[in-house]
Amino acid sequence: MRTKSVKKNRINVVTLGCSKNIYDSEVLMGQLRANDKEVVHEEKGNIVVINTCGFIANAKEESVNTILDFVEQKKAGKVDKVFVTGCLSERYKPDLQKEIPDVDDYFGTTDMPYLLKALGADYKHELIGERLTTTPKNYAYLKIAEGCDRPCSFCAIPLMRGKHRSKPIEELVEEATKLAAKGVKELILIAQDLTYYGLDLYKKRNLAALLQELVKVDGIEWIRLHYAFPTGFPMDVLEVMRKEPKICNYLDIPLQHISDPILKSMRRGTTEAKTTKLLNDIRTEVPGIGIRTTLIVGYPGETEKDFEVLKEWVQEMRFERLGCFTYSHEENTHAFKLEDDVPEMVKQERANIIMEIQSQISWELNQTKIGKEFRCVIDRKEGGYFVGRTEFDSPDVDNEVLIDATKYYLKMGDFATIKITDASDFDLYGEPA
Repeated sequence: MRTKSVKKNRINVVTLGCSKNIYDSEVLMGQLRANDKEVVHEEKGNIVVINTCGFIANAKEESVNTILDFVEQKKAGKVDKVFVTGCLSERYKPDLQKEIPDVDDYFGTTDMPYLLKALGADYKHELIGERLTTTPKNYAYLKIAEGCDRPCSFCAIPLMRGKHRSKPIEELVEEATKLAAKGVKELILIAQDLTYYGLDLYKKRNLAALLQELVKVDGIEWIRLHYAFPTGFPMDVLEVMRKEPKICNYLDIPLQHISDPILKSMRRGTTEAKTTKLLNDIRTEVPGIGIRTTLIVGYPGETEKDFEVLKEWVQEMRFERLGCFTYSHEENTHAFKLEDDVPEMVKQERANIIMEIQSQISWELNQTKIGKEFRCVIDRKEGGYFVGRTEFDSPDVDNEVLIDATKYYLKMGDFATIKITDASDFDLYGEPA
C-alpha cells in the first residue's frame, strides 16, 4: 500500500532592517537548527518568519509590504504559515493583528522563546554564541548589548528594544571564539549604543576592557566598532585601538546634526563645540582613523540657517564616510509633539546637497590613496571583479576595493595586500602588490 508523503516543514527566515536584526535572525536560526528543524535564510520554505524593522517610515513600509506579499502567497497555497517578529511587531502588534489578521501570529523583539514554541522548537539557554551566520564567512556581527537608555527625541528604538542591557564579557568572548572556529576573521561590534557598554553590569563604561579580551581570541584579525554615541564617549577605547593592531582604525559614530538649537531639541546632550572637540581629539589620539557618521536633515524646526551650519561643518570636518537621512515623524517619540514643518521636497533637497558635498570629499580623499598599498579582506567575487575592503571600510555601507578578476586570482575570505591604481568617489581599484 502506498503511504502518503508528508511535506517536511522548511522554515524560511526573512530579515529586514539593520545589522541587529541580522544578528537576531542568525540566533533564531541557530536555535531552530539545534532543534533539528530545516531552516533557510531568504530561500523557499513552506513556513515563513519575517523579522521586521519599524525604525522609520520607509523601513515600516517595506516590512508591511513584505508581510502582505507572504500573506498573499499563503492565500495562494504557496506557503502554509506566516509568522512576524522584530521591531515592527513589537511596536504595532495590536494594529497589525487588526489590519493583517491572516498572519498566524505576531511576536515582539524579546519573544523568541514563544516564537520557537510556535515553530515546534524549545529555547535552548545553553546555546551561547551558537548562530547560523548569514554574512560571508570571513565576517560576522557581534551584538554586545541590547536596548538603549538615551532620550533622543526622534528615535523609537527604546520603544521597540527596551532599556540598555549589556552582555557579560565572558559570554561575548565565548561567542567570538566559536565564530573564529567557523572561519570568521572580522568581528563587527554592534549595539544600539556601543559606548554605554558595561554601565549596567560593571557600573562603568567597559568597552575598552571588552576589546582587550576580544583581541586575545585566536583567528580574529579585525575588530570593528559600530554605533558609538558621542556623549560620554570613553576615551580609553582609543588607547586600546591605537595599541592593538587587531582593532580597525575605524569608528561609526552617528552624530545626527550639529546646529545647537537642533541638537538641543533632539535631546542629544551635546553641542557643536563639544562634538567638534571630540572628533578632533579622536583624530589626534588615532591618527589616520576612518570616521563614519550619519546625519538627519529636515528635523522639525530646522531652518535654512541650521542647515547652513550643518553644511559648512560637513565641509570643514571632511568625514571619511557619511550617510544622510531625511527626518521621519515617528509616533510616541518626543519629537512627535513638534510640528513636522519641513516639506518633504526640502528634506530631500537638503539630503542631496549633503551627499553631493560628501561625494566630493570622498573623491578627494580617495585620490590620495592612489599608489599606496592597503591590507584588504576579500569578501566576494562579483561580475568581473574580486571585491575587497580596507580596515577603514565596513561591509555594505562603505568603499569597496575592486580587483580585476580576469587578470588576478584572490581567495574569498583571505587578506591580501592591494596597491591602489585608481579611485572614484566611493570605489577604489587595485591590484595585488
